[in-house]
Amino acid sequence: MASNGRLAGKNAIITGAAGGIGLETSILFTKEGASVIMADISEPALEKALAKVKQLVPSARVETKKCDVSKEAEVKALVDAADAWGGLDIMFNNAGIMHAQDDDAVNTPENVWDLTHNINVKGVWFGCKHAVLALRRNGKKRASIINTASVVALVGAATPQLAYTASKGAVLALTRELAMVHAREGFRFNNLCPAPLNTPLLQDWLGDDQPKRMRREIHFPAGRFGEAVEQAHAVVFLASDESSFVNGHDFAVDGGMTKAYVTPEGPAAPAPQNNAGKDSL
Repeated sequence: MASNGRLAGKNAIITGAAGGIGLETSILFTKEGASVIMADISEPALEKALAKVKQLVPSARVETKKCDVSKEAEVKALVDAADAWGGLDIMFNNAGIMHAQDDDAVNTPENVWDLTHNINVKGVWFGCKHAVLALRRNGKKRASIINTASVVALVGAATPQLAYTASKGAVLALTRELAMVHAREGFRFNNLCPAPLNTPLLQDWLGDDQPKRMRREIHFPAGRFGEAVEQAHAVVFLASDESSFVNGHDFAVDGGMTKAYVTPEGPAAPAPQNNAGKDSL
């Protein structure tokens, strides 16, 4: 671990850590000196992600723990596991789902609505609740809790995914409230609001349908989707003491999408490479 890194001496928990933003954040956190517990619902995916972190950061202090964030007992056990290291300092509630059957008000099945909210909202609530309890138990005077929301909680879309959108709007409100409640304890709460990312799930869904692809890409000033590593760098900032006066903020990492009216023409700007390669996607 980097003894003089931006997160040196801090203990972090990351949910949804087996891929995407969670895996890229795990890599950057360990590079910056944090001790990390990577959590996900899939043990095989976690094992693969752990191997990638250790390959890229051989000195990393990192462990894994299976966790279904919709189950409070499992979230409690996850957070309590950091007590062996002196208690957590950073909680990244990143786990979430977007169901294939998620649609509009008429066509979204109730079970899909409930499943989405159990993971995306309850899971964040449980993570925040047990983070606060652990911080108090371990006598922490400052901490950073980051919750993954989405730009769809900030702007509307005529391609509906209503359960997901509503769940991420709930995360915004929940985080804002907690930021106020716990400010005098030194516990900061902020939202990460990613734009759509370059993932196989999205790219496979768009396929060769150019009108469908262009309907989305045209809203990005840079002419491209985001990459997971770009989100992870933002999480490092929110987790670090550099952001000590950033609290209750909705951090949109979207390439300017939510600020755009008319976007530029021409070829897309180049994208950075994810540290974990295809494992990040």
